[in-house]
Amino acid sequence: MLPPPQPHRAEIEHQVRRALYQRLGVRAPKQVQAPNPLLVNVSARHCHLSPQAVETLFGKGHKLTPKKWLYQKDQFAAEESVTLIGPRSRVISNLRILGPCRDFNQIELALTDSIALGFDIPTRQSGNIKGTTGCMLMGPAGFLELEEGVIRAAPHVHMHPSDTAFYGVKAGDFMKLRVGGDCAVTFERLLVRESPDFKLEVHIDTDEANACALSADTPVELIK
Repeated sequence: MLPPPQPHRAEIEHQVRRALYQRLGVRAPKQVQAPNPLLVNVSARHCHLSPQAVETLFGKGHKLTPKKWLYQKDQFAAEESVTLIGPRSRVISNLRILGPCRDFNQIELALTDSIALGFDIPTRQSGNIKGTTGCMLMGPAGFLELEEGVIRAAPHVHMHPSDTAFYGVKAGDFMKLRVGGDCAVTFERLLVRESPDFKLEVHIDTDEANACALSADTPVELIK
């Protein structure tokens, strides 16, 4: 069993900077005044499964095993993975499962993944899978045919209510994400998702991250 998740380095650095500015008695930059640090993380291809789907693929009574804690509360990358079978028998092996289980099945791919597989997938908010294409999943204990659920996840930002208040937005709004560096770009439609359980975190997929050469030290800014 994994030990409990520890505070992220960005959270610690954010609090230290705020304390230093306060002690020095100088006005902090806006990004330091913000209640929480901004993280932009790359969401690689993965899937979310229901408990019934996990049992079909891995055997009756099987539970997902946490491999790595993610930034959002109680979310983890599982030890388990599956094989995705697309049109014309094209496959993606070792597709990571993210836990805990949900009450629906959803596969999230980047555009280049979908092209390689032969899929035509829409860009959707997580959970909005009605009318999307399906696929076949293969696990060590069996196959699971999904009638729908394959999407490209819309770029989005997870926000705590203190974050939405600070930035003056609400759930369902769109913000801009300005990414600096040598391949500077601004994402124009970043969907706001809000929950008391959320930490401030932007999710973009691998194609989007590669397009702007995102790295750990790339400057980023949220804009209303």
